[in-house]
Amino acid sequence: MMEIVKWLNDTIIWGIPMLVLMLGTGLYLTVKTKAVIFTRFGTVMANTLKTVFRKPKEIEAGTITPFQAVCTALAGTVGTGNIVGVAVAISVGGPGAIFWMWTSAILGMVTKYAETTLALAYREKNAKGEYVGGPMYYISKGLGFPKLAYLFCLFTAFTSIGGGNIVQANAVAGSLRDAVSIPAWVSGLLLGLFVALVVVGGIKRIASVAEKLIPFMSLIYTGAAIFILIVQRNQIPSALATIFTDAFTGTAAVGGFTGASLMYAARIGVARGVFTNEAGLGSAPIAHSTANTDHPARQGCWGAFEVFFDTIIMCTITALVIIISGTWKDASIDGTEMSNRAFSAVIPGGEYIISIGIVLFAFATIIAWYYYSEKAIEFIAGQKTIFVYRILFIGSIVYGATATVDVVWEISDLSNGLMAIPNLIALIGLVGPIVALTNDFFADPGTIRPKDQSYESLLQIKPDILSGKNKK
Repeated sequence: MMEIVKWLNDTIIWGIPMLVLMLGTGLYLTVKTKAVIFTRFGTVMANTLKTVFRKPKEIEAGTITPFQAVCTALAGTVGTGNIVGVAVAISVGGPGAIFWMWTSAILGMVTKYAETTLALAYREKNAKGEYVGGPMYYISKGLGFPKLAYLFCLFTAFTSIGGGNIVQANAVAGSLRDAVSIPAWVSGLLLGLFVALVVVGGIKRIASVAEKLIPFMSLIYTGAAIFILIVQRNQIPSALATIFTDAFTGTAAVGGFTGASLMYAARIGVARGVFTNEAGLGSAPIAHSTANTDHPARQGCWGAFEVFFDTIIMCTITALVIIISGTWKDASIDGTEMSNRAFSAVIPGGEYIISIGIVLFAFATIIAWYYYSEKAIEFIAGQKTIFVYRILFIGSIVYGATATVDVVWEISDLSNGLMAIPNLIALIGLVGPIVALTNDFFADPGTIRPKDQSYESLLQIKPDILSGKNKK
């Protein structure tokens, strides 16, 4: 079975067609929006980073604050992908995989801006009075393809277990086993228990936990990594040179490392980039759609910032620490052990920083992905079936904790790729509303619009996918 999954990932799901679709969609959206995310990057920062500690005067019923929304989304992205995922990318794809991770992230900033903007534009309220949104809503209401929306939801439920759950549980179990010798099944049971206690509280509790965990652990982890880079600052230029050189030449075998071709480095880099920042998957917009904001594109700026912070900053820091340490050349150790050794080589007890970071980041990621899958199941079958799925989701945590590393990562790549396809099709098909909303917001980003302002007229611009012509 795993041989089949690996073949699917290497040749179809993450082969050349997917790389073209993933990177091509980002490039297409960049051109159509006139690269506004980059040309107006100061405006993006002014509407994100500068507003972190600014509390809105009032919160509309059924919403959470924009910062809580982005923390929930970051909970699904900032995690094992930034620590273990980067290490795995380098260990199997060589240092050059990081260049392709950067490439996917730069284009992914635009992709995530677009999907977040659409999620806010097409959101609606459910029976509980909560805002719900995401690709299933803009695929169904915007494109008019409800069957494709259902397919996206099925893939989301699969990915929540395959990518947002078992990989995280596996990383936690591996880290605790290496650091304090806790058996994997014990880690799985404890993690499942704590996840269950949080997810029963819904989006409000999930957002509250994410709002506290993500900033706290991000500061500790990045602070430790930056300290290591300061100590080893003389080796940073050579590490960067290795990344750029290997991106176009591949990596020859060295030490225990088996070497990687250019194509394989690109495949691994893009796949791990998507795993860590989720740009193009359509997952994070499900959380963003609950934000209390006046304009869809304003929250879209948070989507772009999310990718920038997650991959361009955090993944780069981790990659440099690992490349400088040389631990990536040892093929006998897994991603968790690789990160442990890289940190402990400079900071005594550095493996405990990694362990604590992985546990808290992974916990936050799991609860965020549970929310994504719950909204997907709700869209397909209503709220009555959620309890059954909740049992399946929590039970799979124990499986993930005890499975082997290569199995969980291959399943993750497969599920992520399947989930991305319907969403990328929707982003291409809804480029008209994306451009219209972008122009409307960036023409006057400083003005706060009335809460009852409608953007319906901007959503009527729907391009004909077949002819390429816009029509109302």
